[in-house]
Amino acid sequence: MSIAQVVKDIKGRLDGKVAIITGAGSGIGFESAILFAREGAIVVAADIDFQAAEAVVERIKEKYPLHVRKHTLACKVDVSIEEEVKKLVGDTLKEFGKLDIMFNNAGIMLPEDGDALSTDEAVWDATLNTNLKGVWFGCKYAIEAFRRKPNNAGGVIINTASFVGLMGSATPQLAYTASKGAVIAMSRELAVTHARENIRINTLCPGPIRTPLLMNYLDTEEKKNRRLVHLPIGRFGEPVEQAQAALFLASDDASYITGTEFKVDGGLTAAYVTPEGPCVSLPPKNYFKGSKS
Repeated sequence: MSIAQVVKDIKGRLDGKVAIITGAGSGIGFESAILFAREGAIVVAADIDFQAAEAVVERIKEKYPLHVRKHTLACKVDVSIEEEVKKLVGDTLKEFGKLDIMFNNAGIMLPEDGDALSTDEAVWDATLNTNLKGVWFGCKYAIEAFRRKPNNAGGVIINTASFVGLMGSATPQLAYTASKGAVIAMSRELAVTHARENIRINTLCPGPIRTPLLMNYLDTEEKKNRRLVHLPIGRFGEPVEQAQAALFLASDDASYITGTEFKVDGGLTAAYVTPEGPCVSLPPKNYFKGSKS
């Protein structure tokens, strides 16, 4: 076997692809940035916290120094501001010449978010500005970038939604739920609209994930157990498990998948009555230092 063939065989699933990941500073975004880089992608790690984005880049260089010293970029972006998203995509095109994958992952979940009576308009607006408008802006400028590529090369968009966009909850976070349901509907329509342009668009719908965003909210054992009882697997998911799903959707392995709600939820949305007994499913190790990424 020739050296060229050996090199070809060991290439990653995203080899040579340019990927923007928003919300890359923690949780699902952090794990995805590491994993995408491992699989050969040129990663643009974008976050409203620039230091967190830089930490992702340093972590990637630490793990894969030979691959990414000139192939990873940290960017500061507030996805709720259209001009910042436009600049993010524009800077990526200037630096790397193309865009192949847009992972619109950035999102917020505010503690003041409650039911229809208790949620203030400011909380509603802030949540939808980031979680919905931010995804719209990301889709808009990614599609423009994909259309510039020769030979109908297209691209992939992954939008982080949530299982709460698919089912109701008696522990309401109305603005968050509304934003994620809207992301699912918007992504489905965009997927159908742009399917003949070789552009695939899917939503990632996590179940409850052990990220700072959720764990800071579930700050008592009572709050945690209120949710764990509904999970057939019996534990919260890990960010890296969502990153593995995003990797699949981003790769050519998912070449015939568009317009879907990709549920990675421990069986939550399939359950009526959950099983009894202890959880025996061991969580995988996250890439983030100190497993609570």
